[in-house]
Amino acid sequence: MEFRIGGSPSSTFCLQSSLLPPLKTVTTFTRDWGRRRSTCIQSFSVSYHKFVEFALDETRRHIHLNPSPLQVFDFTVFPEAEYDVPIFCANFFTSAKTNIVVLDLNPLHDIINQHEYKDKYFKSLIPLGLKYTQLFPWGGKLTSESIKFFSPIVIWTKFTSNPQKYDILYAAFRDYYKVWLELICKSVKETDESQVVLNLEAQHRYLTWRVEKDPGQGVLKKLIGDTLAKDLLRNFLFNGVEELGSKTFYDYFPHYCTQEGMLNKKGNIVGKSFENRPWDARGEFIGE
Repeated sequence: MEFRIGGSPSSTFCLQSSLLPPLKTVTTFTRDWGRRRSTCIQSFSVSYHKFVEFALDETRRHIHLNPSPLQVFDFTVFPEAEYDVPIFCANFFTSAKTNIVVLDLNPLHDIINQHEYKDKYFKSLIPLGLKYTQLFPWGGKLTSESIKFFSPIVIWTKFTSNPQKYDILYAAFRDYYKVWLELICKSVKETDESQVVLNLEAQHRYLTWRVEKDPGQGVLKKLIGDTLAKDLLRNFLFNGVEELGSKTFYDYFPHYCTQEGMLNKKGNIVGKSFENRPWDARGEFIGE
């Protein structure tokens, strides 16, 4: 079986990840009743190297891969289109004060209305999701469009940098990646060409959404500028948009097209935003 990280159909397994450099000790200066006071604050030093090393070691047990490091931890793995297995997604951003985390098995097809697909891949994983979502509170508002790309076990959270949370996040990453690989190994190759086409289009739709509306765009633009951020998203982090299909963002999401034919920049166009987790403890969607 072949599967790939990223959207490129030409590579058997291409790692798209990036590593944040360790944070450094910072010194702050304040004034206290006219006297200058120097305070040295030891910030939590974090590196995502062991996340990547685990993924590399675990994957080598199954298939050949080619590593390619960058500057942000963005780890996305796609199965071949002959398999409707969810997309493994780990997007982490760390600063001196905060962490922004998305860890999930992104469903390839609709799980809000299609219970068969949801039960096939997520019913047995609900206990795993509960274990970690209880440790990582919901990270805040997500749009109704975005929520369609997440599963009931998604970890969407923000937390202050500290070693304990980092260790728990690493444990979650390990567990989620292991169960994803188990799903891959148990999956049956699709022989119905029409279903393969649907799977391929679903992957392309996912990539198209991430390129245009990925929540990490703001961070990337601040780090490397607008032009480089767009190029990084389209040609590296979510490459495959040009190769996997010919439909445009507006073909998939026509309500985002303004009367002038431009992309509507608003975060939410239809429906509502979810400030709290829209799934209950059984994994049932309660966001209606």
